[in-house]
Amino acid sequence: IFIAGTIDQDKSENWQIEVIDKLSKKGNYLMYNPRRESWNSEWKQSIDNKDFNNQVNWELDKLDSCDVILMVFLPESKSPITLLEFGLYAQSGKLIVYCPDGFWRKGNIDIVCEKYNIPMASSIDDLISKV
Repeated sequence: IFIAGTIDQDKSENWQIEVIDKLSKKGNYLMYNPRRESWNSEWKQSIDNKDFNNQVNWELDKLDSCDVILMVFLPESKSPITLLEFGLYAQSGKLIVYCPDGFWRKGNIDIVCEKYNIPMASSIDDLISKV
């Protein structure tokens, strides 16, 4: 399971901890969490930056190899990388999405989820129950 969604350079709430804790109580899952303690927001976001390049490639490799992608869009964020990943994997059959009211592109998320039969959760707990 890949835990995708709003991170905002570690400025958003760490909702990933809640998801990982609840999933751990539900079963024995291998989970990939892109939020990392060693993230440096000063890194130049360039293909030439080894650390940044490694992180992005790690995420893409894990997104490709996982069976399920849980995706969370928090209302206080623009979540540009999550939107990118949403577009990349919308037709993969792997996505389960939680996009509460207030997210600036919720209408787009709702329409794409409907078009490609992507399950949508009404809360974090509902997201977990859909795994």
